[in-house]
Amino acid sequence: MVSEAPAPAARPKPAGRVLSLPVARPPLGPVLGRLATEAAARVIPPLIVLALLLLAWQLLCSSPGSSLPSPLKVLDDTWDFIIDPFYDNGGVDKGAFWQIATSLSRVAVGFALASVVGVALGVLIGQSVWAMRGLDPIFQVLRTIPPLAWLPISLAGFQQAEPSAIFVIFITSIWPIVINTAVGVRNIPQDYRNVAAVLRLSPWEVFTRITLPATVPYIFTGLRIGIGLSWLAIIAAEMLIGGVGIGFFIWDAWNSSRISDIIVALVYVGLVGFVLDRLIGFAGALVARGTSA
Repeated sequence: MVSEAPAPAARPKPAGRVLSLPVARPPLGPVLGRLATEAAARVIPPLIVLALLLLAWQLLCSSPGSSLPSPLKVLDDTWDFIIDPFYDNGGVDKGAFWQIATSLSRVAVGFALASVVGVALGVLIGQSVWAMRGLDPIFQVLRTIPPLAWLPISLAGFQQAEPSAIFVIFITSIWPIVINTAVGVRNIPQDYRNVAAVLRLSPWEVFTRITLPATVPYIFTGLRIGIGLSWLAIIAAEMLIGGVGIGFFIWDAWNSSRISDIIVALVYVGLVGFVLDRLIGFAGALVARGTSA
């Protein structure tokens, strides 16, 4: 019998090389073109409307008997004020930067206090039926009082202009924060509360894990309304308390018949209010993203 020869052992195959293929990247030109198109779609329409408004204003106010200055007249009268916002000649004779910065510092203090107290009261009213029945009618009455109506009371109580202005900001901006927070807390699904009870979460854990994430959209809606009311309130309050501030600058310009200065100041007021609203909205988006992660 002939025995079969053993099969030769298979040689190990050399390890193959892993070739990394270049990842295809989209051309930069089309991407930039798309971004430019989107930016133009957002910017061009407002610019066209603004140009038409300025043209109409210029045509209506160019006659010698016009009581309001034209845009070109405003620019000519206030050019030094516009290009040098940082000048400081002492007293109330300061540039636009210092006027706006002073007003913003008052708004920051008053609005911060209103935010903390407003969110706390809103959570209390939203969670407690007795608190809602006792406080909600009072808040509904107080929130209808105009901001300037609070100024004499605050001046009588604080005897100083600075805390009086901050109080007016606080009492004006707190109501939308309270109301929106309370609505958000009342709209929390009952299933969330049942889970918290089953897990025996502490009150702080319930607030940070359930109440806050569920009510962030409501809270920041109230904050956006509140920051707008704060900016409105400080402009009105500064007209009466005097001192440095964009509100008193407008009133002083009126007493001095500087209509062009008033128009420029109003533009600054509108731009600052727009930026404040966008900042609160951006912060709300960041917080909502963080609490939902």
